[in-house]
Amino acid sequence: MKGLWLENNELQLRTDIPIPEPPPGEALVRVLRAGICNTDLELKKGYYPYTGILGHEFVGVVEQGPEHLLNRRVVGEINAVCGKCRFCLSGQPTHCENRTVLGIVNRHGAFAEYLCLPVVNLHPVPDHVPTEVATFTEPLAAALEIQQQVSLGKNDRVLVVGDGKLGQLVAQTLALTGCELLVVGRHQDKLANLEARGIKTGLAEAVTDRAYDISVECTGNPEGFAIARRALRARGTLVLKSTYADNLNIDVSSLVVDEITLIGSRCGPFPAALELLATGKVDVQPLIHAHYPLTEGLVAFEHAQQRGVLKVLLEIS
Repeated sequence: MKGLWLENNELQLRTDIPIPEPPPGEALVRVLRAGICNTDLELKKGYYPYTGILGHEFVGVVEQGPEHLLNRRVVGEINAVCGKCRFCLSGQPTHCENRTVLGIVNRHGAFAEYLCLPVVNLHPVPDHVPTEVATFTEPLAAALEIQQQVSLGKNDRVLVVGDGKLGQLVAQTLALTGCELLVVGRHQDKLANLEARGIKTGLAEAVTDRAYDISVECTGNPEGFAIARRALRARGTLVLKSTYADNLNIDVSSLVVDEITLIGSRCGPFPAALELLATGKVDVQPLIHAHYPLTEGLVAFEHAQQRGVLKVLLEIS
């Protein structure tokens, strides 16, 4: 089969990859669409040593698996877990000590014609949800994870730093809580997507220092972190949604003095994400900037790395 293979920070299109054989408890999924995200770009830069097929945002059709899923479109949670370690047994499977992660850790990903995932990871896509829309399930679930970690109310002042792919989804999901929300970024066209939904936006200069209860950093760069940090009041909460390829210098003393809560945030609830997509409460169509066939995957990656580009989708089959 064809797939985008990463090795030694070099990406190549291969045509000689064997179609995977699903082990017991797993399904074989024919991939329809897959989205390129910042984690894929950071992996290519070398933020984590990975060799294999990239990609973890996808929609596919089950070709081998249980009868209730056969020939159905599905999305899939990316962590394949052991079910036996202390994290699995305590209801925290995304931190399984023995996990593999689709397209990230010891498991081939979605930028190929087929992939395998445990059946328990798969979620059917509602019939009326377009395939390209459902491709956003994984990043939308990641955005929703913030609300699993932090209590948000109408009296909370919340700042989102970053108007990129993840920032757009985080902003839309946080807006549904009724909090007092501001999103800052660098691109007027991207901010306009949010303004059209009634979300307040601005440039970095719009941020008042020490005025926010919660700030969410979605840029993955030191400047974004600095804005998110200086915006927080004492005893505020800083949520980190981005991975960083480079080292980040932090004034730890200021975190101690201000008693700042620092929260890392990644994978989230798929059923809730699918519900938002099915009901149209989150709009992802404006975030799609390009489609490429898998055979033009290297060009697609180059496009996705360009400044200002939002979601680039690969059409697999």
